[in-house]
Amino acid sequence: MDRSLIAPFLEPWTTASFLVAGERLVYANRRFRELTGQSEDDFRAQGFSLAPLAVPEEREEVEGLFRRALGEVGREARFEFTARTAEGKRRLEATLIGVTLGGEAFTWGILRDVTAMKEAGEALRLSEERYRTILEEMEDGYQEVDLKGNFTFFNESFRRILGYPREELLGSNYSRYAVSEEEAQRVWRAYNEMFRTGRPLRRMEWTVIDRAGRRRVIEFSASLIRDAAGHRRGFRGIVRDVTDRKEVEDQYRLIAGGAQTGIYIVQDGLICFINPHISEYSGYTEEEMLGSRILFYVHPEDRAMVREKAKKMLSGELKTPYEYRIVTKTGEVRWLIEKVTPIPFRGRPAVLGNTMDITQQKEEEKRRKNLENLLVQAQKMEAIGTLAGGVAHDFNNLLMGIQGLVSLMLLRTEPGHPHYNRLKAIEEQVQSGAMLTRQLLGFAQGGRYEVRPTDMNTLIGNLAAVFARTKKEIRLREDYAEDLWSVDVDRGQMEQALLNLLINAWQAMPGGGDLYLKTENIVIDEEIARTKDLLPGPYVRIAVTDTGCGMDEKTKQRVFEPFFTTREMGRGTGLGLSSVYGIVKGHGGVVNVYSELGHGTTFSIYLPASPRDGEARETPVPGETAGGKETVLVVDDEEVIGDVTAGMLEHLGYRVLTARSGSEALEIFAVNRDRIDVVILDMIMPGMGGGEVFDRMRTMKPEVKVILSSGYSLNGMAKEIMDRGVRAFIQKPFTMDGLSRKIREVLRD
Repeated sequence: MDRSLIAPFLEPWTTASFLVAGERLVYANRRFRELTGQSEDDFRAQGFSLAPLAVPEEREEVEGLFRRALGEVGREARFEFTARTAEGKRRLEATLIGVTLGGEAFTWGILRDVTAMKEAGEALRLSEERYRTILEEMEDGYQEVDLKGNFTFFNESFRRILGYPREELLGSNYSRYAVSEEEAQRVWRAYNEMFRTGRPLRRMEWTVIDRAGRRRVIEFSASLIRDAAGHRRGFRGIVRDVTDRKEVEDQYRLIAGGAQTGIYIVQDGLICFINPHISEYSGYTEEEMLGSRILFYVHPEDRAMVREKAKKMLSGELKTPYEYRIVTKTGEVRWLIEKVTPIPFRGRPAVLGNTMDITQQKEEEKRRKNLENLLVQAQKMEAIGTLAGGVAHDFNNLLMGIQGLVSLMLLRTEPGHPHYNRLKAIEEQVQSGAMLTRQLLGFAQGGRYEVRPTDMNTLIGNLAAVFARTKKEIRLREDYAEDLWSVDVDRGQMEQALLNLLINAWQAMPGGGDLYLKTENIVIDEEIARTKDLLPGPYVRIAVTDTGCGMDEKTKQRVFEPFFTTREMGRGTGLGLSSVYGIVKGHGGVVNVYSELGHGTTFSIYLPASPRDGEARETPVPGETAGGKETVLVVDDEEVIGDVTAGMLEHLGYRVLTARSGSEALEIFAVNRDRIDVVILDMIMPGMGGGEVFDRMRTMKPEVKVILSSGYSLNGMAKEIMDRGVRAFIQKPFTMDGLSRKIREVLRD
């Protein structure tokens, strides 16, 4: 369980809270640490338990209660104990709830300081003893029983409910008046639970037979009687005859039970009625909820809002229903829409709540918004990508002219010449510019030159090994799945994308940190595929996680845009993450980012698994530059590019024909097709593009050998033309060496 998912939920609580798995502490919030005076590490070192907090005489009992409560999902256990805390000797109430999070069982614990309540209870006990005569004037019945259930004291109101003379009632057992043996046993179990846990009983109903033989329904709340030393001596309770009210409530219950919404009544902040729908969506039974505080079930982050909205609605300021979240018995978060109304209930003011579970609607709304965001983001990135691709294409054509001219000048310049080093420097700058355009083309979903089945574990492992040697302040944590599926990728482009992510992670951790690399096989179903803009099926997930500074929501929304960067001037072009986006998108995948300020960042890449098994052979190392005497037709509408390409070929020994348009190329080819050995064909030309020129050449000479040339990379239109039978592709700007090797490869085929 990721602690970062738990912290936002538990840390803001003003009540001490913790989460354990088995006997291992997963998380303890700030209030827990303040109350106990210990850190999380202290508890982890000794194995977690509440027993060490208890005073010596209660430790064994607390240990047993704590152990019995662990690990049982759906069960809630409560007990009190006296503890020595950082705030002195206090009486604490522990609530332990078994929950399931992410398919794993946990125990969620809450510690409440009930010292003041206990002290107040003792003061009340003394007051009751001191003012017994007041009890006789009460309208409600009051009664006390010993540990066996025999009446030891009662007031006149209680005597009138049962109708027996005082001397006959005193000393008799409560079970004598129960309507049945089963009813007597139910009351006995309630008393026994009070004795065992010390928790008071609130508004329990049971049916009795009075002296006249009439059935009466009474409601009573009871608590333990303790002596000055704290020993349990019996029970006391307030009793009310609710027979008439029960008849009315039974009628209302029939009506509310048939309603299609959740209905509840709250009085003094406590639930005193719920219909079945409340139990259906909350997971709590009616017995569990009656007498409990309504805000207990509201999500902690929404409690203040619910309190304020309900207050405004009850005063007439708010007319429309409000929405909020609840936490079910199993720990699930659900959405409700609610309207509350003031009503009289049992002779006093109360609140009637009408609720509807809208979790499914909220999920659908969230899914729709996600899809809308994906569409807007895709449209925005597609528009930017088209612009970036066009800029890169034109820029590559410019670089091609510069590269060709420099190559021709270098042919006539000796290494000792003063301009030789300057020309070599220009050539290096051209290559740097070409790398920049490759990043732009990568963002524009291009850059795929040679796609083959690849083992990403091997590719990532090799890249990580090199990275780790140069960034020793980064601790590398690798977790690669066994039997990882192959993916069809251009290895060079995928290495570039992953290297950009590694560099981004390194820059996010200027003082060093942990860098986690993980691979895994996953199958994406149709529902998840819709949220990630993918096709359903098998995928390989690659996760790159850093422990750096993280990003805010505004930065996350723009992180894949080209030229957007949070680095200072001089530290990158802002193309790194945008090229990652384009490269992954161009391979039919998607890249997602999750980040929180101060808690690091995770980039997740999803790539479709390859239908082919195995890994392709490594590309052989190219040999020396080689020329030839064959005839080459160069077709390019850019005069400078055509001239420099022809110049390079002539230097290599080839016979060269040139054409400035598609129509001119076809005319030359028609006349010279038998002696033209290879055609270098520009893809983008006005009038007639490279694809149409190739198709017409092939009708004249089906075995024609064509090298497609473009400032764009091998993607989209270029891929379509290649699939029709073009032998090879060369991207501008190319060097004389690269051109030489490409021609020899094609001629050898």
